[in-house]
Amino acid sequence: MPVLTEQEARALVARAFARGGVCAEVAEAAALHLTLTEMMGITTHGLSRVTSYLGRIAAGGIDAEAVPTITALAPALLQGDAGAGLGAGVVQMALARTMEAARETGVAACFLRNATHFGAIAPLGFIAAEQGFASFITANSAPMLAPPGGRGVAVGNAPTGIGLPHAGGRHVILDMALSVAARSKLRGAAERGETIPEAWALDAEGRPTTDPRAALKGVLQAIGGRKGAALAVTLDLMAAGLAGAAMLSDVGDNHADPSRRPDVGQMILVIDATRLMPPEDFARRLDHAAGIVGAVPPVPGGAAPRLPGARAIASLRRARVMGIDLSAGLLNELELAAG
Repeated sequence: MPVLTEQEARALVARAFARGGVCAEVAEAAALHLTLTEMMGITTHGLSRVTSYLGRIAAGGIDAEAVPTITALAPALLQGDAGAGLGAGVVQMALARTMEAARETGVAACFLRNATHFGAIAPLGFIAAEQGFASFITANSAPMLAPPGGRGVAVGNAPTGIGLPHAGGRHVILDMALSVAARSKLRGAAERGETIPEAWALDAEGRPTTDPRAALKGVLQAIGGRKGAALAVTLDLMAAGLAGAAMLSDVGDNHADPSRRPDVGQMILVIDATRLMPPEDFARRLDHAAGIVGAVPPVPGGAAPRLPGARAIASLRRARVMGIDLSAGLLNELELAAG
């Protein structure tokens, strides 16, 4: 299996996006984001996304030439227009501007409109934590859940992340969406002719189903039932409503139609944790919390409980030492895209 260093992977991805017409700054930011995602073990949203994003660029759903404009409305409040640019690069640039503001003000938030899919949130939480920031990041997405009590799609799965910095690098990083299972898992089960758990989705008539083909014509279930669905609606309004982006079922699905620009809304909130207490003190608090969680007996046959992000950070550290394992097929795709 081919192995790349972090620097080799980032350079390869940046070349692929540059060849697709993306400016150097956005291409390099996107390469950082997707490479970190891959190294953190989130392979569904990592380097395999490069060619799909290039496909959306070719179809017109992503504007390769767009560079985000970010305006300070107040010292700690930023508003950005992503211009339908490459999401993985735009969001990294927006995070950098938000951290810059928060270094001065203690807390800062950025609201982006006209944005596109950027993938995993975990790399953003990691980068912020490495610089001493706690973070809360959320976005809306193409509709795939029903609102509370409904049986038709009207709201996205509200990808949400929380990051907490640890001076020793043992950051706490939560990255989750509010659907019980990702739509990609349904598509995979359908391709393999497998059934799915009944809790994952409803069919078009609003009934729980184990048939992934019926589920794809229906709606994904939200975690926590009505509570999760209500939270998804509210986060959609928080991220997109305040950003001035498309909300709920107005968001375009450029998985189904790669030429459509989705006008996603995104919110980045960062807190300079070093203002609240010395980093070493907060690290001791997180270590204490990890001890409490780790002391809880696991479910039968399960691993010991741990704080969110421990596995992803361990994967990242391992990849920085051992390199990034890629399938020959994926490496070939990236090399062809890079030219």
